[in-house]
Amino acid sequence: MTHVPPGSGWPDDPARPDTPVAHDPAEVRKLAGESRTLAELTAAQSVCRACPRLVGWREEVATVKRRAFAEETYWGRPIAGWGDERPEILIVGLAPAAHGGNRTGRIFTGDRSGDWLFASLYRTGLAVQETSLRAGDGQRLVGARMVAAVRCAPPANKPEPAERSACLPWLSREVALVSADVRVVVALGGFAWQAIWPALKDAGYALPRPRPPFGHGAEVEITSPRGDSAHLLGCYHPSQQNTFTGRVTARMLDDLFARANALRGL
Repeated sequence: MTHVPPGSGWPDDPARPDTPVAHDPAEVRKLAGESRTLAELTAAQSVCRACPRLVGWREEVATVKRRAFAEETYWGRPIAGWGDERPEILIVGLAPAAHGGNRTGRIFTGDRSGDWLFASLYRTGLAVQETSLRAGDGQRLVGARMVAAVRCAPPANKPEPAERSACLPWLSREVALVSADVRVVVALGGFAWQAIWPALKDAGYALPRPRPPFGHGAEVEITSPRGDSAHLLGCYHPSQQNTFTGRVTARMLDDLFARANALRGL
């Protein structure tokens, strides 16, 4: 089996067997635009087949598997947004890991980056557990939501420009649907910083020009569609390379999410 069929009982699977499937970028735009609720949007995200290279890769990984997970069933589908349905903090990453989210069905779950991220979210009151190992493990975000700029695991963690563009409507629509509550957007890494900019614009945010450069702790005031102030924060990605070299430390992550909490009034 190359992927988990929708509606087959996987914990927190947002889709059903009859969920409409996007087969090309035009259908992504159509289905994203027609989604009136997060439930509709996440269901459609989770069965998308618009990018042949990404579909082939995620399903090959789910079939071949990593030796450490050889006995596990892999999700092998796109990773939908996850977390609080009325978040004040929106956390944006690049894409799911081939043997992380692509295996577990939940973003940042079951990989080393997620270990660092969820531990920090737990320490700063944004998650109820220190770890996130698999869907249905009891983990829950508090006042926060996670999304990926690209919903499928890409080869070498590098989506192509056309794939990023094809996936943008999913991100833009999700940003729009939660914009009434979001006070802070946290971009994990330079790619997420770049990807969230057009999504914020599509969702009705007023943004400064030119786009400020990314950096850890970079802070930009933006205006929400409702007309009040919100903030975009830059955060170095908690990748293995960054955490092993000390470019990202636990204290740096905790301080960043403490700042996010302060900006939302906690």
